[in-house]
Amino acid sequence: MKNLQYLTNTKVVAALVLLCIMASSCKKLIEIPASPPSQLSSAQVFADSTNIIGAIAGIYTNFGVTTGGGLITNSMLYTGLSGDEVTTGAYDVGDVQFMNNSLISSNTYISKMWSDAYSNIYQVNACIAGITSATAISAALKKQLIGEIKVVRALYYFRLVNLYGGVPLVLSTDYTATAKIPRATVDNVYLQITTDLTDAVKALSVNYPSAGRARPNIYVAKALLANVYLYRGDWQNAETLTTEVINSGVYSLESDLNNVFLDGSNEAIWQLPANGQYSQTADGQFFVPYSDGVASSYPISAFLKSAFEPGDQRLQKWIGTSLVDENGDGNLTASYYPYKYKNRDAAVTPAEDYMMIRLGEVYLIRAEARARLSKLAEATADENTVRTRAGLSVSTAASSTEVLASIMHERQTELFCEGASRWFDLKRWATIDVVLGAEKPNWKSSFALFPIPVDQIRLNPFLTQNPGYN
Repeated sequence: MKNLQYLTNTKVVAALVLLCIMASSCKKLIEIPASPPSQLSSAQVFADSTNIIGAIAGIYTNFGVTTGGGLITNSMLYTGLSGDEVTTGAYDVGDVQFMNNSLISSNTYISKMWSDAYSNIYQVNACIAGITSATAISAALKKQLIGEIKVVRALYYFRLVNLYGGVPLVLSTDYTATAKIPRATVDNVYLQITTDLTDAVKALSVNYPSAGRARPNIYVAKALLANVYLYRGDWQNAETLTTEVINSGVYSLESDLNNVFLDGSNEAIWQLPANGQYSQTADGQFFVPYSDGVASSYPISAFLKSAFEPGDQRLQKWIGTSLVDENGDGNLTASYYPYKYKNRDAAVTPAEDYMMIRLGEVYLIRAEARARLSKLAEATADENTVRTRAGLSVSTAASSTEVLASIMHERQTELFCEGASRWFDLKRWATIDVVLGAEKPNWKSSFALFPIPVDQIRLNPFLTQNPGYN
């Protein structure tokens, strides 16, 4: 993954947008060739409506949900290792650093997540600028396209600020102005996230812009904005927006847990299609063993397994089991792994798509917001909607403290290995030191933030390192 310093030539951006449109796999735009085959201006690229839509499609392909390797998929995996969800063998030094909470600022995966995020944010900014000045499409389509890609930019900054703390807030393609930009405060990053999502809510409609639910509509923007409000303690707005999504009638919980992550899931609010040549989702590749009798590369932790109540269908359907002869003596040992995505190979049916946000999470966002607003009966009703689907009896929590604790536990078992939710939850609830201090022998409070990549600090003297790292 090349560094952002390679993005000094603004003409290259336009050329790479065009290359992305023409390439069947639409590879990451950060992989810039030494001598681009063409040097088209951005005006030429954004003068054609087909090219504009192709450039938008490339933004979603760059999430890497089929192949992994980017911020969106890897932040889930590496927070799972750093937290209490999954473990790994001593095969990959970078992975082990996450699991043992011994990260260093030169960790390759830390650098890749950062670079992937900012290269794709650069592409988003280039598209916003190009579409704004384009004459080939109507004003209404401009508004819609800019709205949906502002959702993407908001998502990237949401992950970045929760992984690294305050980060550089890059909103243009002017490299001379952004190359030496310092870290923004956490509050300012969240202000930009909220602004982008609020703009998206105003720009988008209830209709999805294309087939399926791959490109955001208004309810995607509202669901993500509700989650941001939850993280910022704006309980009323979180409740209001989630209610609008739930009451829309567009979405419903899948009664069978095995159907939640399938292509066309009724529960999906935002779901990206699996389009890899060899695999469907990165999660299937990460977690599902390549053959019977082989342990997963990332089995779930004993702590996560013990969190499920007796009779919880999520343990039965979302946790896989592999019987492994670990010592070669014929004695089989059960190894457990995340099994929300069951297809390791591209050809397996029924097809699975990558879930960005779904109705089950929205119910739990509203449950927590209502509990914080002392609407305990309503909060418990939302939690019970999720519990009932999992085959569990209703919650018996009564006091405010009990209801919140029950909802927190429900988030752990419903949203495990999804979108880094568990890691982010532990931090925003201020329970990360207590929980991980008991589970991780090397745990220190400073590990709640990942280090800023050392290569980025060397390039930008205005970047400062997070406490606890060199």
